[in-house]
Amino acid sequence: MFERSKKGENALLIQPHAGPLDEAVLEEFQELASSAGASIAAVVTARIDRPNAATLIGSGKLDEVRAAAEASGADLVIVNHPLSPGQERNLERALSRRVIDRTGLILDIFAQRARSHEGKLQVELAQLRHMATRLVRGWTHLERQRGGSIGLRGPGETQLETDRRLLQKRLEQLSKRLDKVEVQRAQMRRARLKGELPRVALVGYTNAGKSTLFNALTGAEAYAADKLFATLDPTVRRIDLPGGGVVLADTVGFVRDLPHELVAAFRSTLSEAREADLLLHVVDAADPLRTERIAQVDAVLKEIGASEIPQLLVFNKIDRLEDTPPRFDRFVEERPRVWLSARDGTGLELLHDALGQMLGLERIAGRIHLPTEAARLRGRLYEIGAIRAERAEEDGWWLDVDLPQAEARRIAAGAGGHLLAPLIPEPPVEPPLG
Repeated sequence: MFERSKKGENALLIQPHAGPLDEAVLEEFQELASSAGASIAAVVTARIDRPNAATLIGSGKLDEVRAAAEASGADLVIVNHPLSPGQERNLERALSRRVIDRTGLILDIFAQRARSHEGKLQVELAQLRHMATRLVRGWTHLERQRGGSIGLRGPGETQLETDRRLLQKRLEQLSKRLDKVEVQRAQMRRARLKGELPRVALVGYTNAGKSTLFNALTGAEAYAADKLFATLDPTVRRIDLPGGGVVLADTVGFVRDLPHELVAAFRSTLSEAREADLLLHVVDAADPLRTERIAQVDAVLKEIGASEIPQLLVFNKIDRLEDTPPRFDRFVEERPRVWLSARDGTGLELLHDALGQMLGLERIAGRIHLPTEAARLRGRLYEIGAIRAERAEEDGWWLDVDLPQAEARRIAAGAGGHLLAPLIPEPPVEPPLG
């Protein structure tokens, strides 16, 4: 039911706009269409001050689109705007061609990219929800109840209702299976939390180089390509930094106006970002619209409840810029930033340093005295391998300890952990403005 043809289609693109045409929006729309495998036959822009309730675009523009489709040989029309089921049907009837909107286009790309069992379930669920309101057009050949005329009575409505029930049943099955997968993923997260490894999630606009950076940091072989939504499925790996281990997760890329049903369907993937200790917000440094891209990603992070998590901006692809050396800007504006190139590895050591500083992975060492009533704290220090030497006395123990600063802070926040406080340095103070 959801198999997509691997052959490209000749597509006519319609770019609606209310004010002046934004060339960046049109360019991204064309990239989305190409990522779906379409061959762009023609592009028509349509200024829409007041959307037509029946077809979105006006009758004059509809005639222009029909003529352009016939002249270019387009067999598919893609509209960079959400369409109601009625608008989609009316456009198909007027143009005699298949019509999909922005949501349907992104869903098609997701269907091609999903590889894991969970990803395929999420895509199918989002597709079914999107298709549910458009189901009627699939049974037009059975809609024969147009009155009491002989020969026009038929099973149209019965078949339509049957199909709706089957669709609802499939939606319920998928939701239950995804809930089970989510439980399993939550158990894996709890296991990582029990190990108390800091969690870092890669987020960013699609095609910013997240998967390439993930591979460079972990030595993994996650799929990476110069196209939108190259990867969908979350990939999690442990990396070892000088101060300790970190769990790193790669997540799905964002785009402007990401459909809400996709955000809902990919809740498991996006929860890796929502539950992280630090977000590596990857930015294409060579993108002239990088400031706008940062704002769009921040908007999605706010929507999924991850806007309050500390961020480290990673300006990737500096190999495409002139006179831009790798560097770590620790005290800059509201978020620190690292400039690097994941493709050739330039600046990765600076990212390691930045991660260590922001996660408190710098190690601290020293000698502490624990009284006998702090036996539980002593056991915890042994559990994490922090004790290098020990001397027992009548009133307790003298311990030589060596552990990550972040681990020491977490322990110090617990009962009896204040005994570690003399070893923990004060956090750095940012220099005053001006």
